[in-house]
This record gives sequence, structure tokens and C-alpha cells, in this order.
Amino acid sequence: MKTAKTFICVSNFFKGVDFLIELKKLGNKVFLITSEKLSNKPWPTDYIDEIFYMAGQDTDWNLEHLLLGVGNLMKSNKIDAIIALDDYDVEKATYLRENLRIDGMGQTTGRYFRDKLAMRMRAKSCGISNPNFCSLFNDHDINTFADTISPPWVLKPRSEASALGIIKIFDKESLWIHINEMGNNRFKYLVEQFRSGDVYHCDSLVLNSKILFSITSKYLTTPLEISQGGGIFRSANIQYDSEDDTVIKAVNEQVIKGFGLKHGAAHSEYIKCKDDGKIYFLETSSRVGGAHLAEMVEAASNINLWKEWAAIEDSLVKETKYCLPKIKKSYAGIVLTLSKFQHPDLSSFSDSEVCFRVPLDYHAGLIVKSDSNERVLDLLDDYTNRLTTDFAAVGEQKKVSKLH
Repeated sequence: MKTAKTFICVSNFFKGVDFLIELKKLGNKVFLITSEKLSNKPWPTDYIDEIFYMAGQDTDWNLEHLLLGVGNLMKSNKIDAIIALDDYDVEKATYLRENLRIDGMGQTTGRYFRDKLAMRMRAKSCGISNPNFCSLFNDHDINTFADTISPPWVLKPRSEASALGIIKIFDKESLWIHINEMGNNRFKYLVEQFRSGDVYHCDSLVLNSKILFSITSKYLTTPLEISQGGGIFRSANIQYDSEDDTVIKAVNEQVIKGFGLKHGAAHSEYIKCKDDGKIYFLETSSRVGGAHLAEMVEAASNINLWKEWAAIEDSLVKETKYCLPKIKKSYAGIVLTLSKFQHPDLSSFSDSEVCFRVPLDYHAGLIVKSDSNERVLDLLDDYTNRLTTDFAAVGEQKKVSKLH
């Protein structure tokens, strides 16, 4: 048996339970650093050696205190790896690795997976098709963008996750009103051309800069649509080896290689524009996708992204060979909404294809799987109508007050 290794996992959201369990099952010492506000969450404590809590949540974390705490932990523990379980923890993990000289993604590469302006610039330098974009550093550059790139445009926070904080703009005057309202925060945003089209996500596992597994899915309702106007979140994996699947996976390989992700999980988004039919890169992240997409991927492929990511990290520090489980090529889809009931009764959704029910309070959601892509899509359409009628609630869009 290989010597146990020591992992520090960082997460300011309750997620990654399967990752933590698998790391421990593989014979490792597992430390978790999370927010004190999450102390009441059902973390798998039988599989965690010790949990350390940070004051506040996410942007409230004092990085110097975090570094001091991990430094003190290292006095009696040899730390082999630091893992960021959530999008917002990438900076924290890269900061720790850089300061403590621990192997893994550093701060420069980390920006390509967190900072949307860095993503845009990196994609452009790698010859990967992007929406037209502009930083908000220079007034002349902004005016040139507005005068030469047709609206609508979107103002995006550079380091927020999903569609949080995105503002859609239709004319130059409105653009400058919003930029001026940002004051000293303007440099934390970028402006880019809004492209209409179908949005896809490609979820991947990577080892030694090579994609071992990827699956392409389509948002039937996009995160931006939901954040702007509410609605039912839906996604399903697309036909294997279809033209869209082939092209998106090829672009995804360019992104993973060009952005420098050597190991781990990735969740990347692409758009097929209506006006020209081409695939454009939207954004990427070095993590497992949220909104229960991991459960959807597992239903379709038999690959648990969290578990396999843990196994990859384990193989790296122990210098052992990693073997991907056999991949199933089936179909799955998710439908998810905020619910007006704390514990919605979804027993009427009794089709045999239902394989997962979202366990969150004030949420109504299901995952279905089938050997037929058409059956999955038909069920999602039916369930969307029924959830809209009987369960759905619209939450107020949170204003971003503390930018990353």
C-alpha cells in the first residue's frame, strides 16, 4: 500500500462531498478549509481528518490569516496538494501554492480559469474564436469598441461565476452610464459583444494536459436567460459524434491545452452563433460544473466527475497510474427551478427514467436518463411545463456588492 498523502481542500460552498470521500477512501489524510457559515452543513466528517473554518464567506476571507493558518498546519504535516473545490476558491488555492511552494496551478494560469478578461485575451492569442471584447481600462479603447462593434453588448464582472452580475447594454450612452456608475470598480469588468445562439457546456477530466474524458451538453435554458428573467434551468447531453459534438470537443481541446490546465476537472462553455453557425468560446473553469450537472453527467456516462478528479489527484501525488472507468454512452438531462415549497412533493414525476431528485430546500429538480436522446428531451419538456404550473418560484436577482 502506498504511503498516505495529505490534501488540503478549500471550499466556501457546500460541495465536493464525493471528492472528499474518495480521497479518504484512497488512504489519504484530508483537511477541509471552509466558511464558518457552513459549519452546519452535512460535510462527510467520517472522511475528513479535520475541518478548519474561516470567518465570513468567500470575499470576506482574510488571505493573510488563511496563509498563516495553513503555514502553522504545515509545521506538523507535510502538505502534498491543495485543491480548490469551487470556482471562487481557485485564487485562494493558487495564492497558497505560490506562497508555500506547493505543486499545482499557480496564480498566472489560475487567472485563465477565473478572470473573464484573461480568458478572452488568452483565447485570442491561441487563435480560438471569441466574441469581440474590450477591457474597461482606457476611454479611447471603449469608444472605439462601441463605435465599431454593433450592440447589444454585455458588461461582465471579470471574476464572478456563472451569469452573476452581467448587464445587457443596447447603446453607447447606456454603456457609459453604467461604466461611470462603477466608479473605481470599472477595471473589474469587461464589455463584449452579445452573440445570440445555443449555449453548450463541455465537462472534462484532464491528466498530464490530455483530456481523458469529455461530454458535451446543451443548455436548453441558459444561465444568462435565467439570471435576467427567471425560468426553469435545463440541460441535456447532445448526440454523440454529431457535428456539434465533434467541433465543440475540438475547440475544448484547444482551450484546455492553450490555457495550461495540466490536471483535474474542467467545465467550459461555448456558443453556436445563430448568425454564422460557428462555435465560439465563452468561458472555462478548473472545477466540476455546478447546478447538479455532475449528477447529470454521471447518469449519462457512468463517470462521477468528483470521484475521478479525486482519483487523478491521488495518482499524481503517489506517482501511480490512473485508469478511467469504462464510459457509458447514454443520455441524461436535468430540469431545476426554485420552488415555492420548502420540500416540494415530486412523487407525481414517476417515470422510470427519473434517476435523481434534487435534495435542496425550496428547489424542485429532477434528472432523467435514457438510451434515447429524444426521450430525455421529451421528458424535460413535459416536466418543465408541469414544474412551471405547480412549483416554480422566481427569486430576486442578487446584486453583486463585493466583486472578486
